[in-house]
Amino acid sequence: MTWYDTILSPLYFVVSWIMRSFHTIFSPLLGPDSGWTWALSIVGLVVVIRILLIPLFVRQIRASRNMALLQPKVRELQKKYGHDRERMGQELMKLYKESGTNPFSSCMPILLQSPIFIALFRVLDGAANGVVRGSGLNKDLVDSLRHATIFGAQISDKFIGANSLNVQIVTVVLILLMTATTFTTQRQLMRKNMPPEALTGQYAQQQKILLYVLPLVFAVGGVNFPVGVLIYWFTTNLWTMGQQFWVIRRNPAPGTPAYEAFQHRKSRKAERKGVGVLLPGSKGAQNGAAAAAVDGSEAEAAAPAVRRVQPQRLPRSKRKSR
Repeated sequence: MTWYDTILSPLYFVVSWIMRSFHTIFSPLLGPDSGWTWALSIVGLVVVIRILLIPLFVRQIRASRNMALLQPKVRELQKKYGHDRERMGQELMKLYKESGTNPFSSCMPILLQSPIFIALFRVLDGAANGVVRGSGLNKDLVDSLRHATIFGAQISDKFIGANSLNVQIVTVVLILLMTATTFTTQRQLMRKNMPPEALTGQYAQQQKILLYVLPLVFAVGGVNFPVGVLIYWFTTNLWTMGQQFWVIRRNPAPGTPAYEAFQHRKSRKAERKGVGVLLPGSKGAQNGAAAAAVDGSEAEAAAPAVRRVQPQRLPRSKRKSR
């Protein structure tokens, strides 16, 4: 056992036991040696891990949104202190502290998920070579995982060294799906939940690099991933894309296309309920204000003029008679 196997042994234990638990659930339905049983066990592993990472994901979305909203202020600091890097760094840290933003929070879920991904890769890579990693699996389960097939490809097969065209087709399709979901997730964040001011400057360039470089890294590295790892990464990308869509839809950043769509949905919902709430500056609100003004002027014109009668002083004789 190598030194990194010793370090990752707790994760081997967790990954292997989660997979074994789901394998026990699906075995009576699909068969213990079915490729679908093992594929669904990997999907179950993704679900468990991503549920545990939901708080970190929410922090990542908020941090990304806050970083995007801070870009106009960051550019002002760059113009003011661009000649003094030390002062520039101090002012940036002060700005992040005042706004409660951690620039590294957006990378935290990826960094925390990386050891799990490595552990899964090592478990499946060991299964491909008949090596047991993790006490949740034994020799029989490893052999079952090793020879289980899905769409004609074994869970442990890779594109590199594939012995059939069918295996290459399955791995290429999974690599393309993994790459496409990675690209779509990053593009969704940039197009819907970033204000126009944040689409220029250094931060925007970093986001564009992630948009194009990260999928390319997955595409190139995917040829060395077993089918089981490709299933894991494609599933976790789908989860990320759906979870991010839900967060952006329910809690968009102000000044973004997602926020405008959110306000429009609220206005339409209010109109359907008969509340009549219109957004400020909308055509309906302007027409309503104009109509109210016209109605008010017509009401004033139609109202009869009321003349006030001034009291008059009576003579003393009439006051006595009264």
